[in-house]
Amino acid sequence: MYERRRPNAGTSALHALVGAVTFAFGVGVALAEPPPNVVLILSDDQAWDDYGFMGSKVVKTPHLDELASRSLVYERGYVVSPLCRPSLASIVTGLHPHEHGVVGNDVSPARREARDAEDRPVRAAFHEKESLVRFLVERGYLAFQSGKWWEGSARDGGFTHGMTHGEPTRGGRHGDIGLGIGREGLAPVAEFLDLAREAEKPFFLWYAPFLPHTPHNPPERLLASYLDKMPGLSEGAVKYYAMIEWFDETCGDLLRHLDERGLRENTLVVYVCDNGWRAADAASAPLPKEWWNDYAPKSKGSPYEGGVRTPILFSLPGKLAPRREMGFASSIDIFPTIASLCGFGVPERLSGFDLTATQRDQLVGSAYSIHNMTPGEPFDTLQYGWLREGDWKFLLRHHGTDDTRYRTVHEWDRVPVQLFDLSADPEETKNVASEHPALVERFSHILSDTFSPFAISP
Repeated sequence: MYERRRPNAGTSALHALVGAVTFAFGVGVALAEPPPNVVLILSDDQAWDDYGFMGSKVVKTPHLDELASRSLVYERGYVVSPLCRPSLASIVTGLHPHEHGVVGNDVSPARREARDAEDRPVRAAFHEKESLVRFLVERGYLAFQSGKWWEGSARDGGFTHGMTHGEPTRGGRHGDIGLGIGREGLAPVAEFLDLAREAEKPFFLWYAPFLPHTPHNPPERLLASYLDKMPGLSEGAVKYYAMIEWFDETCGDLLRHLDERGLRENTLVVYVCDNGWRAADAASAPLPKEWWNDYAPKSKGSPYEGGVRTPILFSLPGKLAPRREMGFASSIDIFPTIASLCGFGVPERLSGFDLTATQRDQLVGSAYSIHNMTPGEPFDTLQYGWLREGDWKFLLRHHGTDDTRYRTVHEWDRVPVQLFDLSADPEETKNVASEHPALVERFSHILSDTFSPFAISP
């Protein structure tokens, strides 16, 4: 296997707490007690260190900080793609983008009608894959979708309830009505929680608000506090920080809804961000004003730490002891880990690992063109493969078909092999590949095992 992992010594004790023999579902799974509810919180476009619990001295995230204090926290979590649609698709399937076929946001940046027609075969192939949603629904869960969702309607995705209609003639593309969640309150979520409690069913809640994603239009009360304490930063950066606090407030509202209904103690809460973000600061990184260039280089859409790193949290009171885990976690590990914590067997054919049974010391990911992909040929638009091991970050460049109207090409975009020692160079500015040929060779072979364009001849 291309990603190394070690057995987790706490596995048997944890499984003894979660699983055994009397609560039955229609698929033949039996447990000693009702399985936990599952709440998956996904932020949208947020830097990995823009949280109080990750050390930020600027942004306020008191509700996520409180959640982190009750969680198993992977500080070195990563998504396998630095872009929202393939990232979300990988979270829900436990697969790399080339395995589920969704490698970009669109087949082409065409008009809406043409874009939808081109996208249908991609969505159809995606829905043939095993998904976390259907896995839980088949085991008796009610499932509610809110916020960002690219793959058609909520029902197309296997949810029993949801907000997104996915109809292109009514503005459906990546969430439509569902994108109002959080920004317009949480009433639909509260109604679903009441419904699930009345039905006495376990539930899965997909909470993926369009926050802190642009448009960065935070409430004035939040914006004012950041304007006062952040002189010298660009207006875009200040608004972005205020958006993070707004997102955090909605997470607090969600957790309060669980508490008020007495649901928190038997609810697994998982947190991850879909991809990174750095605001473009006019003082240091001037960029054109087009909407697709309002974020800094080496963040969203890139394979660098600012694009792919995110904290990953698992909170399950009484069953997971709160602690900081210094090993790695990947977004494709979320599906198998949830399945395990709910007391079910982990499906075969997933590329992610059950983190209750393994400890990662290595992971890999990729980056593709943003607004064009070739149905059935995922590697056609591959731009990078990347790897993390210890303090090392390794990147291989692959010049797949690209649409450069949607990104600025930089000098480092043309470098074929890059190696960084993040302990000494956390901003990934000094390429030391030439100093470590043995590492480059070993890491290249690992990436070649996963991504065929990097295949090395025997």
